[in-house]
Amino acid sequence: MNTRRALLSVWNKEGIVPFARALVDMGWEIVSSSGTAKALAEAGIACTEVADLTGYPHLLGGRVKTLHPAIAGGILARRDLPADMADINAHGILLLDMVVCNLYPFEEVARGGADLAELLEHIDIGGITLLRAAAKNYLHVVVVPCPGDYDTVLDELRAEGDVTSATRQRLALSAFAATSLYDATIVQGLQAELGAASGPEEPVRVLGLRAAQELRYGENPHQRATLLLPPLSDLPWEQLGGKPLSYNNILDLDAALRGSALLADACAAFVVKHTTPCGAATGKTPSEAFLRARECDPVSAFGGIVGFTRRADLATCHTLAEQFLEIVVAPDYDEEGLDLLRKNRPNLRVLRWKGGRVFPVEFRSTWSGMLLQDDALPELPTPSGGEWIGTPRPDLWEDLLFGWKIAALSKSNAIAIVSGGCTLGIGRGFTSRVDAVDWAVKQAGEQSRGAVLASDAFFPFPDGVEHAAAAGIAAIIQPGGSLRDEDVAEAARKAGVSMFLSGRRTFRH
Repeated sequence: MNTRRALLSVWNKEGIVPFARALVDMGWEIVSSSGTAKALAEAGIACTEVADLTGYPHLLGGRVKTLHPAIAGGILARRDLPADMADINAHGILLLDMVVCNLYPFEEVARGGADLAELLEHIDIGGITLLRAAAKNYLHVVVVPCPGDYDTVLDELRAEGDVTSATRQRLALSAFAATSLYDATIVQGLQAELGAASGPEEPVRVLGLRAAQELRYGENPHQRATLLLPPLSDLPWEQLGGKPLSYNNILDLDAALRGSALLADACAAFVVKHTTPCGAATGKTPSEAFLRARECDPVSAFGGIVGFTRRADLATCHTLAEQFLEIVVAPDYDEEGLDLLRKNRPNLRVLRWKGGRVFPVEFRSTWSGMLLQDDALPELPTPSGGEWIGTPRPDLWEDLLFGWKIAALSKSNAIAIVSGGCTLGIGRGFTSRVDAVDWAVKQAGEQSRGAVLASDAFFPFPDGVEHAAAAGIAAIIQPGGSLRDEDVAEAARKAGVSMFLSGRRTFRH
């Protein structure tokens, strides 16, 4: 029976000594190089040096060790192909039946702030070649890319005398996934170090996503879901209490983080339901801001998600503990308040947002393919950057700007009615803009009189402005750009409603 050989070349040496010893006990011959060979020798395990097979010492400071036909041929030879075996015999190449390899820690050094020279030195070349070659020839060569697979391989060798076809296939796919992620990590790490731009115009986008967190379930309980992160990225928040997060929780959290970012210049609270705001307000304290925001739509706020722009103090946590909520996210919490929430609302998911985000661009999967766009917060309108229709109302500018932000954060078509830094009514997700106006007016009621109204896109007809004026709206902010802009402007003038054309649309589909 031919001797079986395993090539062991690992950076992470966790478990490699007992694994090698078990192989030797089962009659395998070990081939190794460099640090792995040294670790095995120190453990008293005999191995053949790679240099003895290739006839070459390690070259270029160790950059070239396994890049040689004696190694590649021993891995890639198809045992059932006579031409391959003729080449093997003609050149005296020893067959390699297993490759155990993991790679230089590029991600670790990149996270540690390595400079360009160190990053380049930690790009693995030989290891990638070994893994890809063995995975390509998995029918004849077992590839083991992860220490977590050692026990499975040994168990099957002991029970079956060989590694099963199913495990060979799984390990090969795992090896290709490992090399793919490794390359994606290199791209991201070098982009950051070289200051290379990364935008939607790139013809090739390398993601290399890895599972960061298994979620409770998907959009519905029958769907499975996972939160994925790209290389060199961490979650921008930490969970301090409550149940595990679900797919819908992550979507709602995204809306809350966007709201907190856009409202960050004030002490504000932002209440989200089904990924769109149902209330927002400023206040002297986070507690006051939340109570004012909740009043916009207290029914929808039940079971909602709340984002804060300021540290949640004890008083705020007392207020939060009085209502059923799914998620609270804030820059930080008073320790007493955090303990209170954990005790009184053990299921409430309490998150601390560290600031920032994972992706600078937005991806969306569709049946037609993957959509990609810039994901920058919209640029704020300025009084000098647009046009007033009717009498200018600089005294209402702060409310107009606040309403504009809420409309920008809401699902289109979106209308927000605001007064005193507090939403009174929000019409969002409507297919008709005039219906969105009517809904927001219905929510605001008599408070609409003297309030302002913001629209995320232009009014296609005068009816939306006419309905707003009938409700007593004093001023409107909208981007303009309709074919009927003059008709809409005339309706505003006729009703005595001041209107600011910002020129900035903020659709959210």
